[in-house]
Parts: sequence; C-alpha cells; structure tokens
Amino acid sequence: MINKSDVLLFHPYESFDPVLRLIREASKDPKVISIRMTLYRVEKNSQIVQALIDAANEGKQVTAVVELKARFDEENNLHWAKALEQAGAHVVYGITGFKVHAKIAQVIRQEEDGKLKFYMHFSTGNYNGATAKVYTDTSFFTCKEEFAKDSTMFFHILSGFSKHKKLDTLLMSPTQIKPKVISLINNEAHYGSEGRIIVKMNSLVDPDVIQALYNASKKGVQIDIIARGICCLRPGVEGISETIRVRSIVGKYLEHARIFYFKNAEPTTTFISSADWMPRNLERRLELMTPIFDKTLQQKLFEILQLQLNDNVLAWTLGSDGEYTPSFPNADEKAINNHTILEDYMNKIYKAQKKDNTSHKAEKLARRLFKES
Repeated sequence: MINKSDVLLFHPYESFDPVLRLIREASKDPKVISIRMTLYRVEKNSQIVQALIDAANEGKQVTAVVELKARFDEENNLHWAKALEQAGAHVVYGITGFKVHAKIAQVIRQEEDGKLKFYMHFSTGNYNGATAKVYTDTSFFTCKEEFAKDSTMFFHILSGFSKHKKLDTLLMSPTQIKPKVISLINNEAHYGSEGRIIVKMNSLVDPDVIQALYNASKKGVQIDIIARGICCLRPGVEGISETIRVRSIVGKYLEHARIFYFKNAEPTTTFISSADWMPRNLERRLELMTPIFDKTLQQKLFEILQLQLNDNVLAWTLGSDGEYTPSFPNADEKAINNHTILEDYMNKIYKAQKKDNTSHKAEKLARRLFKES
C-alpha cells in the first residue's frame, strides 16, 4: 500500500498495528536487508523490539538508536538495548549533550528488479504499543525518494558517520526546526488578515517563537493554538495578541500529537513533528519535523484540527488573565466531543470496509461525520 501512496494514521482511533506490522514483516522478509529505528520510550514487553531482535538473529543489519535518558523508561530501554546488542544489532546510545527524541523507522528492501527501496515511518509518538492505545498521535508512512535520502542521512548523523547538520526535505533540531517555524510564522504575517495559523502541540514555551506569534497577531493573522500542557503565551491581550486563541483538550485520551498548519506556506501548508515548541525540544534535542505534501493527507490533518477547535465538551479556553475556563455548549448548541466523534468516525469506516470490502464508501461516511460535527 505504501508503494502506491503515502499513508497517514491518527492513533488510537486508527490502529497502531500497521506500525508493528511494518517492523514485524520486515524482520521476516528475506528481501529486507536493513532496519533502522529510534527508540525513546519502550514498553516492558515490546513486540517491536522483539521483531528487531529477530531480524538481527536472521542476519539483517539492524540499527537501534536507544535513548537511555528517557525519563521513567530508563530501565526498560537499558534492558532492550542489551538484548539488541546480544542479538548482533548495532545499538547507538544517542549523541553526547543531546536527547534523541525523533520518531523514525526505515526499512531497506531489495525489490524484484534488484533495486533498493526505502520504506519509512515518521511519528509524533513513541514506538510503544501500550501508550499508543491512550495517546493521540500521527503516523506517516512513505516511500518517497526525498524522504529516503534524508532519513538515511539522519541515521548517519546519529551513528556518527556524517557531520551534516541539515537535511533537505525533513527538518531537524537543533539546527533547522526553530528557524523554519519562525520563518513560517513570519511568512503568515506578510499576509496580514489573510494569514492563518493552526498548531497543535503538548506545550508552547519558547520565547522567540512566542514573540514571532505576537508579531504575527499584531499584523492581523488569525492564530489558533491547541496546547494540552504548558502555554507561556497570553492570548487576547489588547495590542499584542488580540487575534490569538488558546485551548487545551482534556479527555479520555492524552493529546500528544504535534500538527502545524500555515495557510500560505509553500510548497506545503502542513507538518507533523516529534517536537513541541520548547527550548529543550528546539535547541537541546534531536527532533524531526516532517512536511506532508499529499493534499488528501493535508486535508485529513486540517479536519482533525478543525474538529478540535469546534470541541465544546473537552476544551478549556485560556484567557488573557492566564486562567482556563471550560467550554460548555449552550442550551441551543450541539455538544461536540472530538474524542467520541473520532471513535464513531473510525467505527463507521471499519464497518463499511468489513461489509463492502471497499474504502470509498467509508471515506464518504467519514467526510459526512466531520461535516455534521
């Protein structure tokens, strides 16, 4: 399927199994010659790491970048790192002075024509089957050549085989993400009231990024920020942030995805990332920001953002005084709970696919569900 087109999933509403299946099938496929992955938070009984061990035992080239300073998960990570080494995998323990927080997997397979093909996965969340059931995250699968080149370079950087500090299509911190984000914000500022920014993340702390958002707001750019955790920006301040709105979604699932939309950006408006807009992520960690070029996938992410902006059940709105207030529906308003809507969305897709063994009817149902919300 990845051969035909890029794929984007939104967990846990869409299953984490395709991620697991990619690694598990690669470990068994005799045509696969190499598997590379970053591992930040690994659960105790990780099927993914077990698949990497199986692959190494089968003689495949396995590279695992294991972050030993992942808070609360140091013991699990160390256990799996030792097991991988014993199986013959090349284990990289990060880069001195930086945490490796990027979420990336790369599978290299020799196709029937003898050429090497790269299968890649980029995520906003960890390769952890347990948290994938309760954290919302995005998964992006692609075989595109530009991503293959950059993902290979990124692993070379992590393993010390390259001194490059920049990638061509992907964006890497600490060298590229922050300047790019500020550039994207400034670009929207040029469009004034025609500018539009919608971003979703865990936390917004970085002072330079916040200042860029303030400047864009002064030019009339409409800005919506969905930040689950810390937000150091004050919205709705007269003359400073009048066009900025901030909300936090708190409900059944922990909001963990990072999705960035910039209306007038070129060549793409939409990005996903492992990085929050915090100094630690932008300046002291190895992170990735991934552009989404496929128009259909861009639309999917945009609809997710719009749905969360319309939520009036789980949302808390940040005021200019720094206080959050719940967003309850009025008596004449329809209650919009984005978690239950997305659950219904996927249930309808699965039922339609099971009944008709096709996806186009399921997609129509999904579009209608979003519009009705």
